[in-house]
Amino acid sequence: MSTRSIVGAAFVAGAVATALASYAAAGPLTEAEGKAAIDAGKEKCYGVALKGQNDCAAGPGTTCQGTSTVDFQGNAWKFVRGGTCTTLELPGGLKGSPEPLTRNVPS
Repeated sequence: MSTRSIVGAAFVAGAVATALASYAAAGPLTEAEGKAAIDAGKEKCYGVALKGQNDCAAGPGTTCQGTSTVDFQGNAWKFVRGGTCTTLELPGGLKGSPEPLTRNVPS
């Protein structure tokens, strides 16, 4: 087996392992995980998560964590450091909100 084949196989194996780990970690937050985040000074911030990286509440037709379908989806939230939600600098001058937003909500 050539070095190129070995490197290619290792790369593919790593990509598969990463995908499986991401899928396993994308389950809904438990009540204890949510409480721990809030106890650690985190707050829910809508409209700041990248596609598939929300912590929960991604609107109708979705289950929860990791189910947002567009960047900065207004009805999907992510935990952020307390007091920073509305001051986060997002592309295009977008801001986060402690309440759900109507922007970037898939139809």
